[in-house]
Amino acid sequence: MSGELLINVTPSETRVALIENGTLQEVHIERNAKRGIVGNIYLGKVIRVLPGMQAAFVDIGLDKAAFLHASDIRTRLITNGESNSNDNEVADIRTLVHEGQYLMVQVVKDPLGTKGARLTTDLTIASRYLVMMPNSSHAGVSQRIEDEEERNRLRNIVLPFCDDDGGFIVRTAAEGAGEDEMVHDAEFLRRVWSKVRERKQRKQTDLALYQDLHLACRIIRDFVGSGLERIRVDSKLTFEQISEFTEEFVPELKDIVAYYPGEKPIFDLFSVETEIQRALQRKVELKSGGYLIIDQTEAMTTIDINTGAFVGHRNLEETIFNTNIEATQAIARQLRLRNLGGIIIIDFIDMIDNEHKKRVLHSLELAMAKDNVKYSISNFSQLGLVEMTRKRTRESLEHVLCDECPTCDGRGQLKTVETVCFEILREIVRVNRAYDADKFIVYAAPKVSEALNEDELHHLAELEMFIGKQIRVQTESLYNQEQFDVVMM
Repeated sequence: MSGELLINVTPSETRVALIENGTLQEVHIERNAKRGIVGNIYLGKVIRVLPGMQAAFVDIGLDKAAFLHASDIRTRLITNGESNSNDNEVADIRTLVHEGQYLMVQVVKDPLGTKGARLTTDLTIASRYLVMMPNSSHAGVSQRIEDEEERNRLRNIVLPFCDDDGGFIVRTAAEGAGEDEMVHDAEFLRRVWSKVRERKQRKQTDLALYQDLHLACRIIRDFVGSGLERIRVDSKLTFEQISEFTEEFVPELKDIVAYYPGEKPIFDLFSVETEIQRALQRKVELKSGGYLIIDQTEAMTTIDINTGAFVGHRNLEETIFNTNIEATQAIARQLRLRNLGGIIIIDFIDMIDNEHKKRVLHSLELAMAKDNVKYSISNFSQLGLVEMTRKRTRESLEHVLCDECPTCDGRGQLKTVETVCFEILREIVRVNRAYDADKFIVYAAPKVSEALNEDELHHLAELEMFIGKQIRVQTESLYNQEQFDVVMM
């Protein structure tokens, strides 16, 4: 894999594009006014306990109260002089917290829509190679490091740093790392945790005790070891910040970070802007002539595959199979690019051959293997659908860049001109029965006004005869298609 990060910085936002083999795969956007808060640690105040939901609402200084479930509250039980956590049992929320209580909490999920942030009291602070767990003295190693000798080596390095102040988990990126680097990370995290505890004494709920790295450095930290060949930044200040960060924490990337001073916008180098615009559309064209239709809703995302103009070279079954195989690659890329999470239902074109179904599922698994986000894929259902889940880690690209349409209120559809005309006629009848008026004036959008004066003129004339009153139609150019007013004169 040939990977490159393009970092575009403006005073209002930072955008990071991951390019693999010349193609855009992921886009990360952080706006200064809406910077994500996952990983932030706060001193929160419990404002309401909900026994029925086994949860509590906590004030951490945001517009919406944050949500803390009983299962996310870590307690320590003292048994025979040893400290143990209640990982397997969830106590009643009323025995864990009470209104007015102050808690040190960490955000595990950003606010989404009408939902507040999700919290946990199981705090963690991440660095390049380690994750510190202040509430545990445990020393662990990522399961992705499979070599038992390497696992033991890494565990022995961090074990001396694990005590009542906190334990450590060795991250996957630490495989092969030197002892000095690991020790440096452990000492750095201890200093950070010491600062957090110092800030806690101020009893301020409106300021974070700890904030994660800004987007550019966070992405670089998370993509270490993934085959990056170059990192280009179009901001001199951000370039200097990243250079300092890489030199201190990820020196192996220091030499691939470069300042981009070119006149051509950095996102135009690989048509990133064009690809972002395409990622906001429902229809995704396949090279063969087939296409995907992607619909994102509150409950789930649905993906429908169609053969379109692709007719194949052999028979219909072969055409369907080839289209489905091609679609698996496009689906995996679109899920990463659009950052779609939650439940995802894929409606592949119906296949008769069971072997074809197995190969399509295998192809989807291979394509999704490149995704760094946790996912699971089920088999074909009796209805021929594939259900999969992908962990929600942040807002989707559509939610970040788009807002609900004020005309259709998010329905994605508008009433037809004919439907609006008939609504107007019914409204005139209703108002005429309720009030005494000499005549009526209808204010409507241009297309609706035109239809009432032409295609629906006979219906309007019949209504005038029925109610015995004059009806005049006036065009309002600023009205949307569904908007109208019936005024009595």
